[in-house]
Order: sequence, then C-alpha cells, then structure tokens
Amino acid sequence: MDNIEQRLETIFATVFPDLPANKIKSASHESVDTWDSVAAITLMNLIEEEFEIEMDFDDVAELTSFSRIHNYLKGRVSPAAV
Repeated sequence: MDNIEQRLETIFATVFPDLPANKIKSASHESVDTWDSVAAITLMNLIEEEFEIEMDFDDVAELTSFSRIHNYLKGRVSPAAV
C-alpha cells in the first residue's frame, strides 16, 4: 500500500465513519448510501487539505470512487509530497 492510498483511506474513514475498513478500497458513489453531495464536497475538501492541492471542479464530478480518486491523486501529487 502506498502512502497516498493510506492517507486516502484515513480520509474516507473520516467522511464515512460507518463504512467498514475492508470496504473502503471498493467504495463508490453507488455502493455507499451516505455518499451524497455534502459528503462529496467534504471528501474533496479534506483531500485538498491533506495533499495540499487544488482540485478542479470539473474533475470532481468524475471522482466517484476510491479507485478513481486514488488514480487521480497519483497523477497530481508530487513524489516529494508523498
């Protein structure tokens, strides 16, 4: 598990406290009942703070799962920041 993945798991656990740890990596907008618009904004805000990046609103609409967000971050976060 890479550092980005670990940090992202912590964020998901914060935003979705009722989501079992073993379900975080497979979490998606469709599989998590509490993943509504408020949760999505909270998730993105925490990601921006944690990784010190600014996310484009157009990108946010496509980031609908742990996997998609993880892949997005791998392309955005500099290796020095990880």
